Amino acid sequence: MANETLSQLTQEGGASREDARTDVALRKALFAHPVKRAVRAMLVVDIVESVRLVEQDEEGVIARWLSLVEHVETDLLPAGKGRLVKCLGDGMLLEFGEARAAAAVAFAIQHASRRQNFGLPPERQMLLRMGIETSDVIVESRDVYGHGVNLATRLASLAGPGEIIVSARVRDQLTPFLDADAEDLGECFLKHVQQPVRAYRIGPPGPRPVIDTGMSAAELRPTLAVIPFTTRAADDHYVLGEVLAEEIIRAVSRSPDLNVISRLSTSAFRWRHVTLAEINAHLNTDYVLSGIYHVSRGRIRLDMELAEVKTTHIVCTRRFEDQLAGVLGGTQGLVDQLVKEVRSAIVSHEQHRAELQALPTLKGYTLLLSAVALLHRNSFRDFVRSQEMLQTLIDRWPRLSVPQAWMAKWHVFRTYQGWSDDPERDARQALSGAERALDADPQSSLALAINGLVHTHMSKRLDLAQERYDLAVQVNPNDSLAWLLKGTLQAFVGNGKVAVDNTQRAINLSPIDPHRYYYESLAATALLADHQFENAVKLAERSVRTNRMHTSTLRALAIAQWQLGRREDARATVRELLKLDPGLTIRRYLERTPAAAYDTGREWSSALRQAGVPN
Repeated sequence: MANETLSQLTQEGGASREDARTDVALRKALFAHPVKRAVRAMLVVDIVESVRLVEQDEEGVIARWLSLVEHVETDLLPAGKGRLVKCLGDGMLLEFGEARAAAAVAFAIQHASRRQNFGLPPERQMLLRMGIETSDVIVESRDVYGHGVNLATRLASLAGPGEIIVSARVRDQLTPFLDADAEDLGECFLKHVQQPVRAYRIGPPGPRPVIDTGMSAAELRPTLAVIPFTTRAADDHYVLGEVLAEEIIRAVSRSPDLNVISRLSTSAFRWRHVTLAEINAHLNTDYVLSGIYHVSRGRIRLDMELAEVKTTHIVCTRRFEDQLAGVLGGTQGLVDQLVKEVRSAIVSHEQHRAELQALPTLKGYTLLLSAVALLHRNSFRDFVRSQEMLQTLIDRWPRLSVPQAWMAKWHVFRTYQGWSDDPERDARQALSGAERALDADPQSSLALAINGLVHTHMSKRLDLAQERYDLAVQVNPNDSLAWLLKGTLQAFVGNGKVAVDNTQRAINLSPIDPHRYYYESLAATALLADHQFENAVKLAERSVRTNRMHTSTLRALAIAQWQLGRREDARATVRELLKLDPGLTIRRYLERTPAAAYDTGREWSSALRQAGVPN
């Protein structure tokens, strides 16, 4: 084998000459130095968010890491009969003769890490994640090679902060209650591993739960504290500030992208002259909303201020006016507009932060808010940036459902915008991401809804999609996205009345959704199915005014215009559509649309063909 020529290797696999040279050198080295194979337990230790920690405190983090490595090498490994194979800037690879010793040392490292972090604020704590696999590997004096090393590394990437994840093979070698407690995570998908791997989270033996599950989905949302508004006049409707705060908190609580603190916790700060730092010390919030109101001649004027706690930066100030009777009577005009401004300001602020900082340094909620916003802009550059942010979240927290679900939707959008160079690959990745999202949280209405979206558009399993949507609204009857997608499925199969009812319910549940154009676009499709073409045009045109890049909206608009006899308008819309999706043909449309096998698909494709979409 060592005598194979460079040209032979290059010809056989299509490999580059550089790859072939490396392969020849490796084979010669193995031939000259026979290697030892043995079954070993490999433990990989990795620092969570090492780049961010080093940027914050380079010398301190490095000193703590080197101290931990010395403790492992000097004190822990001799007792466990293990070996430090290599130590990198933010990780260690340890080798043991059997799994029980590897698990015992992993628990000891956890304990040492907790001792190091004691007394430090959360943002400065050095958290570790670990993975253990046992397999037949190639053992060399300076390194260890083989599938077991790779799988241990992937299991570590699956772990949350402070967690240890092991394979089924390792779990089988640990005695329950004596060696470790274990929690079955089911079959998990690992990056660059084709088949799912059965994984377990382990903790020290004992009656307590194994370990905290790391980051929760709630931590992907920034927290807002609404301080009841004040008035300068002593007799000026004193209780109105409390009423406004209660209504705003109730409205924000329906938002899927914000956490909000109870008014019972924020009322104590009304009338108090306290700093943002003092509020944060008690409420642990990211943003504070406060304001002053004045009532005169039956009208209320409200000046609000939104501040970011950490930087004390004023993110947004606005003045709102409305009839007092409407506010007291439950009319939500002022409250809805204020909440819309607050949500928009927070998302814009986090997007601006994301533009200025490297992705590894950003908080989870900054990445998620920015990724979802950029995903729905339908600009190709923003779309690519959205994927980078979602992938960073998945790499950081691979067992969280939400990023996996949004990544699956990203692949659906790429196909339907006409940007995919390999629709079949995007379909596979969308299905895989949707399944991972459900594996991580089977009760997530978002994961269920997007799983349904993927089956609607990619696998065309409309029966399975319907099942997912039904489960989503059963888990959360107020999930507006689930109702929206459920209604769109009904539109594809021609159930126009049900489609309109479901999509309208979605809009009612999220009347000030930041992605309103998307809701209006799919609602226009529902109106098409119900032959309400005038209303479909109105909704589609309203959606286009907000986002001219969404090709699905332009398709719906062109179809509705043609059916109304507005031929030139339909042709103009199709010309604009083909600029965004130049590869669109009727054949491709029918390949992509879930409506292809129904009367709706035939009717819509006929209208598009007559309006100018080529065959």
